Amino acid sequence: MAKRRRLSFVLASLLALVLLVLALVSSVTHWLPRLAGIWLPAGTRIALDAAPRWRQGALWFPAVRYLAADCLLAELQHLSLGYQNGRWQARAQRLALDSACLSRLPAEKEAAGAPRSLAQWQALLPPADVTIDRLMVNPYQSWAGALRLTLDPDAQQLDYQGDNLRLRADLHGQQLALRQLTLQAPALSEPVSLHGTLKLTEFANGVPESGELGGDFTLTQVPHPLRFALVWQQQQGRLMLQTPQNDEPLVDLPWQVTPQQIRIEGGRWRWPWAAQPLAGGVALAFSHWQQGLETTEISGRLNMLTQGRGGKGNIVLSLGPGRLSLTDSQLPLRLTGESKLAALQFYASLPGTLQGSLLNPQLHIAPGALLRMRGRLLSTLEVDEARWPLAGVSLSASGINGRLQAILSAHDRQKGRFTLHLDGRAKEFWPDRGRWAWRYWGNGYLAPLDAKWDVQGSGSWQDSALTLATLSTGFDRLHYGMTTVNQPRLRLAQPLVWQRDAGQAAFYGEMSLDAAATRFDSGGYLPPSRLTLALKGRDPAHFLFNGSLQAQPIGPVRVNGRWDGERLRGQAWWPEQSLTVFQPLLSPELKMNITGGSLRAQVAFSAAEQQGFTAGGHWVVQNGALWMPDNSIEGVDFSLPFRLHQSRWSLGTHGPVSLRIKSINNQFLIHDVTAQLRGSWPWQESEPLTLSNVSLALLGGTLSLSQLRLPQHQPAIIRLRDLSLSELITALKPKQIAMSGRINGELPLWLDNSPWLVKDGWIANSGNLTLRLDKQMADAITRNNMAAGAALDWLRYMEISRSWATLNLNTIGDLTLQAEVNGTSRFSNRNQHVNLNYRHQENLFQLWRSLRFGDNLQSWVEQNATLPSQKDSKHEN
Repeated sequence: MAKRRRLSFVLASLLALVLLVLALVSSVTHWLPRLAGIWLPAGTRIALDAAPRWRQGALWFPAVRYLAADCLLAELQHLSLGYQNGRWQARAQRLALDSACLSRLPAEKEAAGAPRSLAQWQALLPPADVTIDRLMVNPYQSWAGALRLTLDPDAQQLDYQGDNLRLRADLHGQQLALRQLTLQAPALSEPVSLHGTLKLTEFANGVPESGELGGDFTLTQVPHPLRFALVWQQQQGRLMLQTPQNDEPLVDLPWQVTPQQIRIEGGRWRWPWAAQPLAGGVALAFSHWQQGLETTEISGRLNMLTQGRGGKGNIVLSLGPGRLSLTDSQLPLRLTGESKLAALQFYASLPGTLQGSLLNPQLHIAPGALLRMRGRLLSTLEVDEARWPLAGVSLSASGINGRLQAILSAHDRQKGRFTLHLDGRAKEFWPDRGRWAWRYWGNGYLAPLDAKWDVQGSGSWQDSALTLATLSTGFDRLHYGMTTVNQPRLRLAQPLVWQRDAGQAAFYGEMSLDAAATRFDSGGYLPPSRLTLALKGRDPAHFLFNGSLQAQPIGPVRVNGRWDGERLRGQAWWPEQSLTVFQPLLSPELKMNITGGSLRAQVAFSAAEQQGFTAGGHWVVQNGALWMPDNSIEGVDFSLPFRLHQSRWSLGTHGPVSLRIKSINNQFLIHDVTAQLRGSWPWQESEPLTLSNVSLALLGGTLSLSQLRLPQHQPAIIRLRDLSLSELITALKPKQIAMSGRINGELPLWLDNSPWLVKDGWIANSGNLTLRLDKQMADAITRNNMAAGAALDWLRYMEISRSWATLNLNTIGDLTLQAEVNGTSRFSNRNQHVNLNYRHQENLFQLWRSLRFGDNLQSWVEQNATLPSQKDSKHEN
């Protein structure tokens, strides 16, 4: 019976223990955080999302969260705790820390009694292995990686492996061995690697007693590897940065540490790889540093020495006194002085304060802040003054806030001067984030075109959309060469918008260029014109355009094309329209009227920085007609295929340039004119210019030209065939002479590479010629000069059986004519054989200025006529 009672008691006790364990396990999410709170700082707590479970010999927690007030400071996911082979094993799949919650931790209070030394803390460590597969610290996700800790009372090891950070370190007592510290940052072309040893203080609460760190790294801006060295002993040390090729350091910062202050005095730095070598000094002080960051007072100055245009300059950055804080920084600073570069000079007076959280600071620029610049901006552009008033502007990670202004005045000795203003306001603006709205205006003078210009407009940058809302810019006039364009002005017909978001990239807008009448020094003018263009594409480097150009009745010329960031390509069409619309282009003094015809054209063009401007196309004129007081031209057909590249014209690219004229009505009729042209202009030996198939009908015969090649190595032959002298005399209308019959001739023409225009040309009769002098002119000569009159009697009426003339004409107009005439003269019922030889010299250009043919002939006969010699005269009854 007693045994039975003892057994029942044992079973009841076991059942009660099992029920207690089950109750504790089922309520672990409630009592375990409270139990842990006994050892946690006030205001912090642990939270479990679910009860732990036993899994593979370890206690497994789905998630453990650590909160400071209501801020999630740390979160562990899939945490397992176990004990194996005499060592504790802890492993978490992920640990996320939020640095913004550090400010929520309560201030530390000194514990009662003497603080524990580093050795005492190490003695408390159990043998343990801690592994975290993914450790993340927000907002520094780029430094995330895997962490492994090996803990023992006599030694501790740390191994951290991430994409941009690799760290391995061992701690034996107070000796810390940094075996590897490798970092990869955007400014580094290669990872930086450090190594060294440190001796920590007894209580690990201050600067290590001694140590030495060194390493090598490379910056993208520096052509050589850099060597880093940090050494110290007790309360002082030195940080140096230098290149292996130069013993003079790039950075040299000697420092001292006391319980009250860390000081850097006599620090030096230099940067030899800028446009000019830069150098300066550093002096900083960190007071009350042992009381933590929140109470550390920062003060000091850094300066930069420059030398360039205008002498030497010195820029000084003054800091403090102030402090940096995780919650409320207050660090005054001021940038003052002059920076004189090779071509530019900057003048700064920029006071401000660094405020807010150290993790997200804000720089507030104080009233009176001004940045100025002057000097040579481009090879010929001289900046008289550029001003940036920055009072009230603030900068932070969220963007720029405040009023943004700029004023620029500049001049170019050859091109002129201008002044531009920009005024706007930014709200949390960074490129493609926030908003910046502005307006701009300005004016100037463009010396090469003798033109005053102005510009004004407005725009904004809202998130990823850049908009030019309004634009109006133009000149009072543009004068170049023999052309003056009056009041040209460019405006936006629709806002110009650039959507920079890659997911919805777009670029579009419309603009127009208007101009009043364009005057030519020749007297003609182009009526008021307008060019309109619509743009549409992905960005300013990739878009299509189309539009038209019209000058009242002239046009429209349709234009379209594309710009790909390197080359502008396009096409232009000129639909067929009447030639009469071009009448205003002709000066009224020319007394020319376009009376008919039509024009059409098509051109393709391309422009690029390396290849220049290239164009090609086809112009066609059909049935053109022109009237002038003394003549008229009808039936003009003109075809011009061409190509233009690097200022060289290639004519006749798809068939020759062709000209046909139905008739030219002048003193005599010229009709059936044809000509063809092919080659390059300007011409050269490898690319000649050739004129061919030239012919025209006049005076009852024809005039033709054999092939003319430029540059010229042989003459081009002008051939005269069956020209009627009677038609020529009728056209010239002399009263003193009459001629009939036809002539032939060949004139070797030189236009290049010769002192002659015509060399060894000839003219001869084609069949018999008849010459008749006016009786009154002959009688008048006889009365005035008996000898000349006797000779002239033989020329009153003469039938010429053979006439031959050679002529030469040089480039200054001197004509030499050698003629021989054989014929029969009839006078007083007698026939007389006449041989006439004469030589004539005259400047042809002066003769053309006064073509009084009959009077000149009379004067020549009076002065040159002589009786025929006896042997050349025969009397016939």
